[in-house]
Amino acid sequence: MASSSSSSSSSLLLFLSLLLLLPYITSSNIITISISHLPTNPHPYPYQHLSYLANSSLKRARHLKNPQTTPPHTNTKIPLFSQSYGEYSIPLSFGTPPQTLPFIMDTGSDLIWFPCSKKYQCINCSTYHSNTVKIKSFIPNLSSSSKPLACLNPKCAMVYPKIHCPDCKLGSKNCTRRCPWYTYPYGSGDTSGSLLSETLHLPNRRVPDFLVGCSIRATYQPAAGIAGLGRGPASLPAQLAIKKFSYCLLSRLFDDTNKSSSLVLVGGKDSVKKTKGVSYTPFVKNPEVPGKRAFLNYYYYVGLRRITVGGRRVKIPYRYLRLDKNGSGGTIVDSGTTLTHMAPEVLERVAGEFEKLTKGYKRAEEVEALTRLRPCYNVSGIETPMFPSLTFHFKGGAEMALPEENYMAPAAWEVLCLAIRSDNLPVISSGPSIILGSFQMQNYHVEFDLQNERFGFKQQQCN
Repeated sequence: MASSSSSSSSSLLLFLSLLLLLPYITSSNIITISISHLPTNPHPYPYQHLSYLANSSLKRARHLKNPQTTPPHTNTKIPLFSQSYGEYSIPLSFGTPPQTLPFIMDTGSDLIWFPCSKKYQCINCSTYHSNTVKIKSFIPNLSSSSKPLACLNPKCAMVYPKIHCPDCKLGSKNCTRRCPWYTYPYGSGDTSGSLLSETLHLPNRRVPDFLVGCSIRATYQPAAGIAGLGRGPASLPAQLAIKKFSYCLLSRLFDDTNKSSSLVLVGGKDSVKKTKGVSYTPFVKNPEVPGKRAFLNYYYYVGLRRITVGGRRVKIPYRYLRLDKNGSGGTIVDSGTTLTHMAPEVLERVAGEFEKLTKGYKRAEEVEALTRLRPCYNVSGIETPMFPSLTFHFKGGAEMALPEENYMAPAAWEVLCLAIRSDNLPVISSGPSIILGSFQMQNYHVEFDLQNERFGFKQQQCN
């Protein structure tokens, strides 16, 4: 009987949290936020930079496939899921008066959180190879709108769908119990803290009672917060009731300076409009997996039908392209993964086709060993290297024919590598088989049309 009561209470909390979004659902506006590279200390050699990107992409992919969850600091044993991080950041302002901080843009997670308080401790947190990083933190005591999130607040159920608040009755004004602390795994480490109700300031818009995580401890994290753009109820699009969002990612060329592009959030009637020149493919329905694999519900799955190299179809077993009911296989789009990640057998076949069509080029095996990418080619003496085309073909006929700079990356002087990563996990492991990363999306307008359940893209210069 107690279990039934707890279930109905959590369902009611979720219903109330949706009602809180109604004022934003009816608004019609477009919000534009600048996107830039997270400031870094550059590596002295290109292969070190590429090796860093490859390794961080591998860590990211492993967490997307199977995050190692840690119970929160409470007797409410409900795991929270999130993953690693990318290197494109947006500025967001919270509090009264506003405090502006950088946030990594992450379509693979659903919570927004920031480094929080003067006591924020980040162990082994660095940007590239520098171990000394000044991390800007949000200070709740300097904000008059900052409030700890109560256990009975409907927004607590966004993060903890099965939350049960001991000794608290729904509607009670005397319950002082707070929403449980969270611990999120990210990359090689994690972050933990408490949930706040805060005011979010956007261009031409003020959003009170916004759910955000106040992290006071972290290990191996970027020098920024995380802005979750995934499918979960606590994400930025969900809390704003956004119908569509899009962005254009700047090039990762080594000569990039302080350039920026835009994250565009679209709501109301403006979300109905189709963007000119954009090719669309429908989102694939997320697998309905409960418990420890519920993180799969936050991803944006797309129907990748085939891959061609030099116009030749790569023979990929269907089990990798198909998302099964247990959440294995299929393809997701993830802004937080840098280099596209493929299951070992998939990359083996893609790389094999490249090798067949590039026999005239000298392999740079020493660079392959350093970066763990293959194939790599020494193109010294070749005025204009020409590599086979790489095209992703999606359900509905949409085709992403990548420009060469989006899949052949400079790794050393006159050495180029295929910028796709894999690992040594089992042939069929849990989670997506293919993760389309941000490197391959450089200078593409990409669109997440949540109202029409489709993913769109077109090639364009982002700066």
